Amino acid sequence: MAWFDFITKKKNSPRFVREYEDLLKTKTPKVRPIRQLEFTVLDTETTGFNIKSDYIVAYGSVKVQGYTIKINSAKEYYLQLKKQEREAIKVHGIIKAGEYTSLEDFIKNFLKEIGGSVLVAHHASFDIAMLEKAGSAVGLNKLKNPVLDTAGLAIRLELGPHYNLRQIKNSDYSLDSLCMRYGIALDDRHTAAGDAFLTAQLLLKLLKIAERKGIGTFGDLMSR
Repeated sequence: MAWFDFITKKKNSPRFVREYEDLLKTKTPKVRPIRQLEFTVLDTETTGFNIKSDYIVAYGSVKVQGYTIKINSAKEYYLQLKKQEREAIKVHGIIKAGEYTSLEDFIKNFLKEIGGSVLVAHHASFDIAMLEKAGSAVGLNKLKNPVLDTAGLAIRLELGPHYNLRQIKNSDYSLDSLCMRYGIALDDRHTAAGDAFLTAQLLLKLLKIAERKGIGTFGDLMSR
């Protein structure tokens, strides 16, 4: 893309996108203690697992700060879809969820709510890719927040920083398996809000383990 096209695209981005991008120019200090970080734990329910052809059906999130889940921060959105795919309805049971949100309003609210927080999800790369795909339709180029994957963090804490991915059984690090391993009741599973809350509980368990292992700052937490 030529510089002129890039600058033009930047100017034509909605104000809420520009405000988000300006906010994220300030990086989180590596020395900031974990207990002072704000985490936005999120989940997306989608029509499938193909990033190119599928799309978000619902989104849920909740904040974690100071080793506490901020229940009053919980959010849930159902996207106003162009079509209801039968397979998505079978998987998620979403036929009518009350109020639907337009894509632009969802991204606008989403960016305002996440601010400069650390984004957390289980197998986070998929959720982030789907959110970036949705955002690209309204002028968002890329999410700039730091991202923490609870599956990856669990593997690192249990197996050490030099683990061999080829020796890991993926099913052992699914959200279900980890919740059962750490004594988290599997309530409201496979809804965006429910899975976000389960992931938030898992995050707290993992952060406590991390603290005992001497991982106490943002830099320590995000290092690979």
